[in-house]
Amino acid sequence: MTDPGGYDAEFLGTALPLPRPSDDRPTTVLAYPHFSVTLDPARRLAVATGVNIDGATVRDLARTGRWDFDPRIPADQQTGPTVYADNDLDRGHLVRRRDPGWGDPATAKRATDATFVFTNAAPQASGFNQSAELWLGLEDHVLGYAQAQGARISVFTAPVLAVDDPPYRGILVPRRFWKIAAWATGVPSAPLAAAGFVLDQSDLIDATVRKGVAVAPLGGFRTFQVPIADIEAEAGVEVGVLAEADVLGVHAARALEWVELRTASDIRL
Repeated sequence: MTDPGGYDAEFLGTALPLPRPSDDRPTTVLAYPHFSVTLDPARRLAVATGVNIDGATVRDLARTGRWDFDPRIPADQQTGPTVYADNDLDRGHLVRRRDPGWGDPATAKRATDATFVFTNAAPQASGFNQSAELWLGLEDHVLGYAQAQGARISVFTAPVLAVDDPPYRGILVPRRFWKIAAWATGVPSAPLAAAGFVLDQSDLIDATVRKGVAVAPLGGFRTFQVPIADIEAEAGVEVGVLAEADVLGVHAARALEWVELRTASDIRL
């Protein structure tokens, strides 16, 4: 891979490091064009990803990538195709295919193709990955909101790697995912704003991987806007200034319940 670049912490004009685990677990940071993945080799899944999106130069490219292992790390540290075979689990992109696809045509294509790597995938119930229009469209919604401030955002996404996730084919399948979108405000006193979200696919995952266990009727997935400080606690990651930039407000966030999102109009930015 030639000059992958990776996530740029200065992309928004304010230092914004990639979120990292709050414990001392071994991780590997892998750079790709316009995005990076922090892999937890023991869980064989990402503990954090970060992508820079330049909305002004995003290109609408045909889907040409093909899923494969990242050759820079051992295959047994990645969740590969055997986990997804003959079941209702999809290889869900963490960094969306189109998000890093900006800039000149060659760079944009290289970036979108690079998202088809198992380090950037996590098992998602088929009902979640194929019909979660709200979750998959969060970046677009925030990007549209941010265009008045320069059309640039950085997005961080990963599964919540809980110790009680259900085991399946040698991995633990995550029940929840988190996402934080951040953008520049253009206001010197508060140059950064951010919003946090959690998707819960527990019912779908439990029905897919647990055998002989009664589960609630499938209600699909549920998407919430949540205090970013709660994501830190839930996912066991340090997000730094993102928590301080939460649009929900630090003081309000401490008392605020998670808000379930049913339409894009429910999102508070």
